[in-house]
Amino acid sequence: MLKYSRLLTAAAMLMIVCTASYAEKLPTSQGNLVVTLMADGFDVPWAFDFLPDGSLLVTERDGQLFHVSAGRKQRVEGAPPVAAEGQGGLLDVMVPRDFAQSQEIFLTFAKRQGRGAGTALAVARLTPDNTRLTSLRVLFEAVPGALGGRHFGSRVVEARDGSLFISLGERGDRRSAQNLRLHQGSVVRINRDGSVPAGNPFTGAEGAQPEIWSYGHRNPQGMALDLQGNLWVAEHGAKGGDEVNRVRKGANYGWPVISYGRHYSGGKIGEGTAKPGMEQPEWYWDPSIAPSGIMIYSGRMWPEWRGDIFVGSLKFDYISRLSGRPLKEVETLRSGETGRIRDVQEAPDGSIWFASESEGALFRLSR
Repeated sequence: MLKYSRLLTAAAMLMIVCTASYAEKLPTSQGNLVVTLMADGFDVPWAFDFLPDGSLLVTERDGQLFHVSAGRKQRVEGAPPVAAEGQGGLLDVMVPRDFAQSQEIFLTFAKRQGRGAGTALAVARLTPDNTRLTSLRVLFEAVPGALGGRHFGSRVVEARDGSLFISLGERGDRRSAQNLRLHQGSVVRINRDGSVPAGNPFTGAEGAQPEIWSYGHRNPQGMALDLQGNLWVAEHGAKGGDEVNRVRKGANYGWPVISYGRHYSGGKIGEGTAKPGMEQPEWYWDPSIAPSGIMIYSGRMWPEWRGDIFVGSLKFDYISRLSGRPLKEVETLRSGETGRIRDVQEAPDGSIWFASESEGALFRLSR
């Protein structure tokens, strides 16, 4: 049955590739990769994920959800209402491992909360014809709400045990990232029904939000599991100091007490670059690249890249490849099609797909 499922997925991917519009070349350490336009006409595509049949779900920040198959996109009705202002709107989409049985998908979005807004997670069922969401319900929302349109995060990742991680920005309120009474500036962990899992580090701590898994984050807009099941985030610094962090239970990542960046005015941030009890980044960029989606590669199509980290840049129009211990940026993947990279994902066949915000399109990298 598993082999048959893989054959179906491979056939679906081939069908999608065969209907793509055009292909270009992108030089890399693994030779010239083929860059193929897979779908276009999007208005600020923010995230995408693959369904078991090889088709995709794609979010637009203004609140639209699309199903894409064979290069054609169709709107999916029933997405949650969003606070589409600034960096807020419809954000991540995640297809869980049991989708074939549950038909459920997960969405993060900026949810209106009184006069303000906060990052929320919803779950819904996708109808068999991929045209509508049903039974939508909100599982989690960051409290309290905040004014303005900055720093919502946000990604959702399914852990190996089935729990869910959600990354949350500090909403422009720097001090909130060190306040365990608030969700802002943290990675939270919840069960699939929205309850708090046993073993969360601050459960029972006086005044602390029990969903918090780690804190001291500024604006993590990328999050992924590595091949061993460890959680990683890519997050925006201020002027310099964009970071890649391996997320550990109960850890404090320092914002705004420590940072490798500076305020946009040029002023110093916090107390320096290190402090006892606060984590160091695995990698940081200075100048900032404005990191977005992060993907950790399986090696299916390019075995030499197995375990490498790929991060999209919104500022310099490339995909960063990081590798080694200590982690280093070893290569930048750039072409005329890359533009502002908002999301990067590995397809079931091992090809690498990315969403270009400036092109309003999805592209595929392959041999």
